[in-house]
Amino acid sequence: MSTQRTEVLDQECLKPDGCQTIDLLIETRQKDLGGFKVRRVLPTIKRRMVGPWIFFDHMGPAEFPAGDGINVRPHPHINLATVTYLFEGEILHRDSVGSYQPIRPGDVNLMVAGKGITHSERERPEVTQAARRLNGLQLWLALPEADEEIDPAFYHYPDAEIPRVEVDGVPIRVIMGSAYGKTSPVKVYADTLYVEAHLKAGQRIVVPEAEERAVYVAEGEVAVHDATVPVYSMAVFTDAPGIELTAKRDSRIAIVGGENLGHRYIEWNFVSSRRERIEQAKADWKAQKFPKVAGDEEEFIPLPE
Repeated sequence: MSTQRTEVLDQECLKPDGCQTIDLLIETRQKDLGGFKVRRVLPTIKRRMVGPWIFFDHMGPAEFPAGDGINVRPHPHINLATVTYLFEGEILHRDSVGSYQPIRPGDVNLMVAGKGITHSERERPEVTQAARRLNGLQLWLALPEADEEIDPAFYHYPDAEIPRVEVDGVPIRVIMGSAYGKTSPVKVYADTLYVEAHLKAGQRIVVPEAEERAVYVAEGEVAVHDATVPVYSMAVFTDAPGIELTAKRDSRIAIVGGENLGHRYIEWNFVSSRRERIEQAKADWKAQKFPKVAGDEEEFIPLPE
């Protein structure tokens, strides 16, 4: 949903004293996307990626009056995949491969940009007629170099298809990858981890193993040994085994990670292993050479200068 230049943010990044399991604690910074604010986590100056994840936004929680809401005009992406997952509300996804898909809480939208895609994020008129809330996460995955220029594609996974499991009384959803004995059907291009969990105060879970891992606290507060991860913060972990999270309050968390794909450049809505590819994408968008969004051909977001 990025509609502004995706700069590498310099929000507060802390190294907890004496903590052998947290490498970095990232506090989010609110970004105004034109009438709607998001809490941006990645990228930062001190940490650009966690595994293949290069971009992490918490959308909301936001309250919209009737007649107002999400209205993101068509914009382009290359060499990445976007993953949208809502806690509350609905967004209408349209793209240049012909997709028209409302996403609702619990669903997963996976849009693979590959060599180039254009999409818009709006709301259906019948949705905007009433006051409502929006709350959810939008993440970007860098694609492995061998897959950066694949054909663009879109995949929608309804709520019922996302695996659920209960571990020591904690309800967990395995959104992408494999964890806690479950494997998600959501397509992956590299070793990828994305898990959501709801913990009551005092409950604990062990973080799944992966080359790189982090936890984001969307609600509540969790402890990692003697360190506290407050709401709207991300703790990036070391490679210590058996990392355990304890909820200090009722909490909703997202655990993300996977394999390190190496350096990626990121500018505006473009991600690539090659800087010259981003320059080409900028020129192509400025010249309107990207394909149009089916059913949403008139408007577009200009390239930021």
